[in-house]
Amino acid sequence: MNLIFRMLYVLTLSLFRERLDTGNLVSRLSLRVLPNDLDINLHMNNGRYLTICDLNRIDLFARSGLLKAMFKRNWIPVIAEHTMSYKKPLGMLEHFDVKLEVTHWDEKYFYMQHTFSNSERIVAEGTSKGCVYARGIGVVSPADALAAVEQDKSK
Repeated sequence: MNLIFRMLYVLTLSLFRERLDTGNLVSRLSLRVLPNDLDINLHMNNGRYLTICDLNRIDLFARSGLLKAMFKRNWIPVIAEHTMSYKKPLGMLEHFDVKLEVTHWDEKYFYMQHTFSNSERIVAEGTSKGCVYARGIGVVSPADALAAVEQDKSK
Protein backbone atom coordinates (compact mmCIF):
# COMPACT_ATOMS: atom_id res chain seq x y z
CA MET A 1 0.00 0.00 0.00
CA ASN A 2 2.90 2.37 0.67
CA LEU A 3 3.69 2.59 -3.04
CA ILE A 4 0.14 3.22 -4.27
CA PHE A 5 0.90 6.88 -4.99
CA ARG A 6 4.01 6.02 -6.97
CA MET A 7 2.04 3.43 -8.92
CA LEU A 8 -0.68 5.98 -9.70
CA TYR A 9 2.03 8.45 -10.71
CA VAL A 10 3.61 5.91 -13.09
CA LEU A 11 0.23 4.94 -14.58
CA THR A 12 -0.72 8.59 -15.11
CA LEU A 13 2.69 9.40 -16.58
CA SER A 14 2.43 6.45 -18.97
CA LEU A 15 -0.76 7.92 -20.46
CA PHE A 16 1.22 10.91 -21.74
CA ARG A 17 4.42 9.17 -22.84
CA GLU A 18 5.08 7.74 -26.27
CA ARG A 19 3.72 4.27 -27.03
CA LEU A 20 6.20 1.41 -27.19
CA ASP A 21 6.59 -0.85 -30.18
CA THR A 22 6.52 -4.56 -29.31
CA GLY A 23 9.90 -4.91 -31.03
CA ASN A 24 11.52 -2.32 -28.74
CA LEU A 25 10.32 -2.86 -25.18
CA VAL A 26 12.31 -0.38 -23.06
CA SER A 27 11.01 1.66 -20.13
CA ARG A 28 12.86 4.44 -18.31
CA LEU A 29 11.74 6.16 -15.13
CA SER A 30 13.35 9.03 -13.19
CA LEU A 31 12.60 8.89 -9.49
CA ARG A 32 13.86 10.08 -6.12
CA VAL A 33 14.55 8.10 -2.96
CA LEU A 34 11.73 8.91 -0.55
CA PRO A 35 11.78 8.53 3.24
CA ASN A 36 9.64 5.37 3.07
CA ASP A 37 12.28 3.79 0.78
CA LEU A 38 14.95 3.87 3.48
CA ASP A 39 16.15 1.10 5.74
CA ILE A 40 17.87 1.31 9.12
CA ASN A 41 21.14 2.33 7.38
CA LEU A 42 19.36 5.33 5.81
CA HIS A 43 19.80 4.17 2.24
CA MET A 44 17.30 2.63 -0.14
CA ASN A 45 16.20 -0.79 1.09
CA ASN A 46 17.24 -3.71 -1.13
CA GLY A 47 13.61 -4.86 -1.40
CA ARG A 48 12.57 -1.44 -2.67
CA TYR A 49 14.71 -1.95 -5.79
CA LEU A 50 12.55 -4.96 -6.67
CA THR A 51 9.38 -2.94 -6.11
CA ILE A 52 10.71 -0.15 -8.34
CA CYS A 53 11.30 -2.83 -11.00
CA ASP A 54 7.57 -3.64 -10.68
CA LEU A 55 6.76 0.02 -11.37
CA ASN A 56 9.00 -0.09 -14.44
CA ARG A 57 7.08 -3.13 -15.68
CA ILE A 58 3.76 -1.34 -15.14
CA ASP A 59 5.00 1.54 -17.30
CA LEU A 60 6.14 -0.91 -19.97
CA PHE A 61 2.84 -2.84 -19.87
CA ALA A 62 0.78 0.34 -20.15
CA ARG A 63 2.83 1.95 -22.93
CA SER A 64 3.14 -1.22 -25.02
CA GLY A 65 -0.56 -2.15 -24.87
CA LEU A 66 0.12 -5.33 -22.91
CA LEU A 67 -1.77 -4.02 -19.86
CA LYS A 68 -4.92 -3.52 -21.95
CA ALA A 69 -4.52 -6.97 -23.53
CA MET A 70 -4.09 -8.60 -20.12
CA PHE A 71 -7.13 -6.89 -18.61
CA LYS A 72 -9.25 -7.71 -21.64
CA ARG A 73 -8.37 -11.42 -21.45
CA ASN A 74 -8.16 -11.75 -17.66
CA TRP A 75 -4.44 -12.56 -17.80
CA ILE A 76 -1.96 -11.72 -15.04
CA PRO A 77 1.78 -11.02 -15.13
CA VAL A 78 3.98 -13.28 -13.00
CA ILE A 79 7.67 -12.91 -12.15
CA ALA A 80 9.32 -16.33 -11.97
CA GLU A 81 12.86 -15.24 -11.11
CA HIS A 82 14.63 -12.04 -10.17
CA THR A 83 18.25 -11.27 -9.30
CA MET A 84 19.82 -7.97 -8.28
CA SER A 85 23.41 -6.86 -7.67
CA TYR A 86 23.90 -3.75 -5.56
CA LYS A 87 26.96 -1.63 -6.30
CA LYS A 88 26.43 1.70 -4.50
CA PRO A 89 23.80 2.87 -1.99
CA LEU A 90 21.21 5.50 -2.81
CA GLY A 91 20.59 8.02 -0.03
CA MET A 92 17.56 10.05 1.01
CA LEU A 93 16.14 12.30 -1.75
CA GLU A 94 18.83 11.16 -4.18
CA HIS A 95 17.70 11.20 -7.80
CA PHE A 96 18.05 7.99 -9.80
CA ASP A 97 17.03 6.59 -13.16
CA VAL A 98 15.86 3.06 -13.70
CA LYS A 99 15.76 1.32 -17.08
CA LEU A 100 13.94 -1.88 -17.92
CA GLU A 101 14.65 -3.61 -21.20
CA VAL A 102 13.02 -6.79 -22.44
CA THR A 103 16.07 -8.41 -23.99
CA HIS A 104 14.45 -11.53 -25.46
CA TRP A 105 11.83 -14.22 -24.94
CA ASP A 106 11.37 -17.90 -25.50
CA GLU A 107 8.26 -20.10 -25.67
CA LYS A 108 7.37 -19.37 -22.03
CA TYR A 109 9.21 -16.37 -20.55
CA PHE A 110 10.11 -12.76 -21.20
CA TYR A 111 13.69 -11.97 -20.06
CA MET A 112 14.41 -8.50 -18.70
CA GLN A 113 17.44 -6.42 -17.73
CA HIS A 114 17.10 -3.77 -14.98
CA THR A 115 19.61 -0.94 -14.52
CA PHE A 116 19.55 1.66 -11.72
CA SER A 117 21.87 4.63 -12.15
CA ASN A 118 22.47 8.07 -10.74
CA SER A 119 24.33 10.90 -12.41
CA GLU A 120 27.66 9.29 -11.58
CA ARG A 121 27.31 5.58 -12.39
CA ILE A 122 25.32 2.36 -12.27
CA VAL A 123 24.23 1.69 -8.68
CA ALA A 124 22.40 -1.63 -9.16
CA GLU A 125 21.75 -4.12 -11.94
CA GLY A 126 19.46 -7.08 -12.18
CA THR A 127 17.69 -9.55 -14.38
CA SER A 128 14.27 -11.11 -14.23
CA LYS A 129 12.15 -13.52 -16.16
CA GLY A 130 8.41 -13.34 -16.21
CA CYS A 131 5.42 -14.71 -17.97
CA VAL A 132 1.80 -13.94 -18.68
CA TYR A 133 -0.57 -16.36 -16.98
CA ALA A 134 -4.18 -17.19 -17.86
CA ARG A 135 -6.16 -18.57 -14.93
CA GLY A 136 -7.39 -22.06 -15.62
CA ILE A 137 -5.27 -22.34 -18.78
CA GLY A 138 -1.67 -21.73 -17.75
CA VAL A 139 1.18 -19.75 -19.23
CA VAL A 140 0.48 -17.67 -22.32
CA SER A 141 3.46 -17.73 -24.66
CA PRO A 142 5.15 -14.37 -25.21
CA ALA A 143 4.40 -14.69 -28.93
CA ASP A 144 0.68 -15.07 -28.18
CA ALA A 145 0.74 -12.18 -25.69
CA LEU A 146 2.41 -9.88 -28.22
CA ALA A 147 0.01 -11.07 -30.93
CA ALA A 148 -2.87 -10.08 -28.64
CA VAL A 149 -1.34 -6.60 -28.29
CA GLU A 150 -1.10 -6.24 -32.05
CA GLN A 151 -4.65 -7.57 -32.48
CA ASP A 152 -5.97 -4.96 -30.00
CA LYS A 153 -4.06 -2.18 -31.78
CA SER A 154 -5.67 -3.06 -35.12
CA LYS A 155 -9.20 -2.66 -33.73
